[in-house]
Formats: sequence, C-alpha cells, structure tokens
Amino acid sequence: MIYPERFSTLPAHAWPRLRALLDVHEGGGPLIQMTIGEPKHAFPAWVTDKITKAAEGFNSYPPNDGSPELRQAIVGWIKRRYGVEMDPDTEVMALNGTREGLYNAVIALSPEEKRGQKPAILMPNPFYQVYMIGAISGNADPIMVNATEATGHLPDFQSLSANLLQRTTACYICSPANPQGAVADRDYWARLIELAETYDFIVFADECYSEIYRDAPPPGAMQVVEEMGADRNRVAIFHSLSKRSNLPGIRSGFVASGPDTMREIKQLRNYAGAPLPLPLQHAAAAVWDDEAHVEENRALYAEKYALADRILGNVPGYRSPEAGFFLWLPVEDDEEAAVRLWRETGVKVLPGGYLAQEVPGQENPGKKYIRVALVAPKDETERGLTLIRDCLYA
Repeated sequence: MIYPERFSTLPAHAWPRLRALLDVHEGGGPLIQMTIGEPKHAFPAWVTDKITKAAEGFNSYPPNDGSPELRQAIVGWIKRRYGVEMDPDTEVMALNGTREGLYNAVIALSPEEKRGQKPAILMPNPFYQVYMIGAISGNADPIMVNATEATGHLPDFQSLSANLLQRTTACYICSPANPQGAVADRDYWARLIELAETYDFIVFADECYSEIYRDAPPPGAMQVVEEMGADRNRVAIFHSLSKRSNLPGIRSGFVASGPDTMREIKQLRNYAGAPLPLPLQHAAAAVWDDEAHVEENRALYAEKYALADRILGNVPGYRSPEAGFFLWLPVEDDEEAAVRLWRETGVKVLPGGYLAQEVPGQENPGKKYIRVALVAPKDETERGLTLIRDCLYA
C-alpha cells in the first residue's frame, strides 16, 4: 500500500523537539515546569460528586451532539457572556475538547476547490498546530500570516493579496491569542468578518482563553456578528472548560454557529465523532452554569500577572499580556535561552520558534521569544520568573 506523504514530511511537533533539545542536558536546579499550558489551579470540588451521581450513564451511549441539558447550559452561558441567544438544537454542538472541533472544521466546511483552485486556509503565525494539520487533512494549503509586535501580535489578514483571498475558504484566529495574550477588539473582529463576507470564507474563532483576562472581558466573534447584523453561518466559535474551569481532562468543549454551518459539522460528527460520556456531560452542564469558580480562577491569574509585571517589568521589550496565561518574552535566540535556563536554573520554557514556521522571505516570528506558562502555584511561579530574570536579563 502506498501512503501519501501528507504528514511524515511535517516539521517535528513542539514537544518532541523540546525533549530532544533539553533532555541531553542536566537541569541546574529543581524542575520548575513552565512549558505546557496545562492549568494547575483546583477545579470546582463539586464536579466529582456530579460525575459520581450520574455514573449510571456510563452504561449508555452518549448523545452525539451533547445532551439537551448540556446544550441548554452552553447556550445559557453564551447568552450571559455575549448577549447572544442561540438555538440549542440547531446552533450548538458539544465537543470532546475543542481540538476535535478545530481539526474537523476544515474537513466539514471547506470545499475541495474554490474558483478552480486548491483551497487556502489562513491562520496566525505563531499558531496552534492543530490548525495546520486540519488544513492539510482537508487537502487545503495552510497559509501562515505572521503575528508580530508590528501587527499588535494579531495577524494582519487585511494585507493579503486578492488572489490569495479569492481561494481562501476558511480562516483560523485565536483571541485571546496563544502565545502572545493579545486580544482582538470589536474593530478587528468587524474587519475580519467583513473580509470573510467579501471573499466568501468562514471564520473559525478559537476563543478558549476568553475567560482569563485582566480587565474587561474580551469581545467575542459571535457577539460582533450580532452587532453587525451579519450572517451567523459566517463564523464558528469554539470554547472549552479546559482553561476557564481548570478541567482539561473532562474534555468538554463546544462549537456554535448558524444552522447551515452546524448542519455540516454535525453530519461529519455522525460518522467521525467521539461524544463525551454522559456522566461527564452531566458535570459539564453544571460547570457551564457556574461563574463563581471562574471568577476565583481569574483572580489567581491576576495575582500572577502582577508578579510578572513586578519581576520582569524592566526587561526591555517586556509586554504585559492582556489575557491568557502565557508570557511571550523577548530573547536573542529562543533555543539558546531555553537551554541556558534549564542548565543553569532548572526552569523549563518553550522556544517560541517551535510554535511558528518560517514564511518565505520572513524570519520565523517566534525565534526571538520564549513562551512561559503561568499555570503553576503562585510561589512556584514567582521562583520561576525570578530565575528567568536573573539568568537571562540580569
């Protein structure tokens, strides 16, 4: 059998690259893990009871699109958060984590060709690598659009050529951005939605960090769609409990869009879906309905934002993030900085270039940065940030 070389020729994933870079060296102190964005704050204590009480549900196949209870909880949250009323039956689908939905979106929604050409899928650079793999799996060209300090750390899709936009079928955008923490404001969303309407493509809005912010809640894509009076089918929003509620292991996410878009997404899910077990859906519904734990979680991150500002505020080029739980710290060379930190201090960070790719004619936009996750407890985070400052910026 002949296998297409669709994935074997891709650059190595960030985590194997990081292990290859650091594992050949001995750490210079007790490990302080600041690489992966896995939340470490406590999740709501009552979640376990919810799962236990609904445990008989493990004896049944779960509903593919999410239980009525879960879908109702999701649309209730969308209404409270964004002021948008959505139909739980036709405009929302539960996901087994948003990675599933972000990956399958291209396969479900991108045509095989557009204007007689191979489709193009736009995405920010640096980017969540699922975007690229989703595009490739959907037989489309992944087009990385650099998000740099000059562009406010968000991709400038408006600068792309008309020829490219005419074959564009979809666009991934993450706000708040991973890794930079930049937030798309209402004007940014409106311009992107107008561009999508002009060139007939759909916007995949990855908003998984929407509930971790400093001051004002970041505006959402569907919220701006409603304010503009645009077509809901033009945008698909993706959310999860992973960051909002410190529950990455419960795998509760959702996608929401207009009914036409959702019909195509659900049709693919009928064949390729892996729905959440019913007891987990039961617990997830309660978590989407509760905001008290989210406010407590946000307050813990606010303390760590303040720590970062105090410890690193005098570092040239330091940018205090608007949202999310990463620092995007400037360095001369990302790999050299990561190795030096590990060897001299025991702190592990991720080289920024591992989250991006080199665009022809331009340098890899992550090469001059390291990504630092602020997920550890406050004391450990403070130690890690202090070691980073003293090692790299003294």
